[in-house]
Amino acid sequence: MLRIAVELAVHAPIYEEFVSKFFEHTMWMSAAMDRLGDHQDEMWDETDGFFYDVLRLPNGTAMRLKVRSMVGLLPLAAVSIFEAEDLAKLPNFRKRAVAFWNRHPELTTNMHLPNIPSASGQYMLSVFNEQKLRRVLARMLDETEFLSPYGIRSLSRYHRDHPFVFHHGGQEFRVDYLPGDSNSGMFGGNSNWRGPVWMPVNLLLLAALIRLYAFYGDSFKVECPTGSGQYMTLFEVAQDLRERLTCIFLRDGSGRRPVYGGAEKFQTDPYWKDLVLFYEYFHGDNGAGIGASHQTGWTGCVARIMHGMPDITKEFLTILKHPPS
Repeated sequence: MLRIAVELAVHAPIYEEFVSKFFEHTMWMSAAMDRLGDHQDEMWDETDGFFYDVLRLPNGTAMRLKVRSMVGLLPLAAVSIFEAEDLAKLPNFRKRAVAFWNRHPELTTNMHLPNIPSASGQYMLSVFNEQKLRRVLARMLDETEFLSPYGIRSLSRYHRDHPFVFHHGGQEFRVDYLPGDSNSGMFGGNSNWRGPVWMPVNLLLLAALIRLYAFYGDSFKVECPTGSGQYMTLFEVAQDLRERLTCIFLRDGSGRRPVYGGAEKFQTDPYWKDLVLFYEYFHGDNGAGIGASHQTGWTGCVARIMHGMPDITKEFLTILKHPPS
């Protein structure tokens, strides 16, 4: 909403008040997720360097549910890049932002604020400061956790050997890593967010990496995959993620498409093998399509990933605010 407001305000000043509104909303929400000090009712866990769900009990107490899931990665998408010429057109927003920081210094400690320009003259607002960003990316890019050969898993593979178990009211609740079909009939018998790869959230993470690269540039590198000794810029990480996502649908060296798994008719039948289906989500370890096979809605965004990004160059980053249709 903040990015939309900025885009409108640089063309029509009447929208400038909405820039301030959504900027303050971002600050308050970020502070609720990660306040100054260590609080059990906030999502950020300083020891683990990750965001977790928080369960608030009827007696008013709260606790983190230490399940390493997409919940801890999606805050990466909360990043806005401001061009210097755009900020120059928003004088009232700049004044209100500075006044807000001065009134609430406790909210700014753990964020990256748009008050210091990058080497290219851009400004960035992000839920993550550099230290937090590196810690979360280390988990996201770990092949024993979130990084699958086919994209980013919705649940860390860590939970395959370390299931999360929670006891309350005499009952046991358990979260296991389930990269494919569920091991129970709950939720219709699918594993949904407990391990598979989902295309739309992967697109959000991919776009976040590009925006973050637009600010940090080539000087910011992370190990990818984690533990490999190979360091990449965030732009190169985005390209690596794109290749992992697209290979779900492409033939491998043996002529088989991971999306079709062991379905021989779709793999070999001349009338079916090239009619690629957009499944609901994909197996976190082998890329096979799972769930509904007609999801041309959210899974259709792979077309954007495959055809809108193969020729990405650094010049593309200058048009982040105005993506081609």
